[in-house]
Amino acid sequence: MRSTTVSADEMLKLDNQLCFAVYSASLAMTRLYKPVLEKLQLTYPQYLVMLALWEQDGLMVSELGERLSLDSGTLTPLLKRLEANGYVARVRDVADERRVHITLTAAGRKLKARAASVPGCLMAATECSVPELIALTQQIQTLRDRIKKAA
Repeated sequence: MRSTTVSADEMLKLDNQLCFAVYSASLAMTRLYKPVLEKLQLTYPQYLVMLALWEQDGLMVSELGERLSLDSGTLTPLLKRLEANGYVARVRDVADERRVHITLTAAGRKLKARAASVPGCLMAATECSVPELIALTQQIQTLRDRIKKAA
């Protein structure tokens, strides 16, 4: 979309859709990470869970879901697989058994060192500098927050 006055036909072209650009970039990102994460025995969503836990261990399932924008129906199977792989433990809160905390195991903490090389894959593939990636990330986060607010 090159000008501020765009015809309806132009507005409805697939390549002019922000939603498609974000969606297809997300798919490409997942494909990029897949072989790298397979070496860690993680799927992309599991990697996101681990990132959140490496940042703040012991989150409740509800906090983790909020942080990752995942509902419990999606998150629970992910956590069960991570637990089966020995990376996390699910611990019921003694004061309120409805609350479940997710804690890293020793293997889960150790995995962080192995995962340290993962972000470099994105940098190499995108050919972006660190400042460019930071700026792009901030723009996308701002867009996400505006969309969440509008929804």
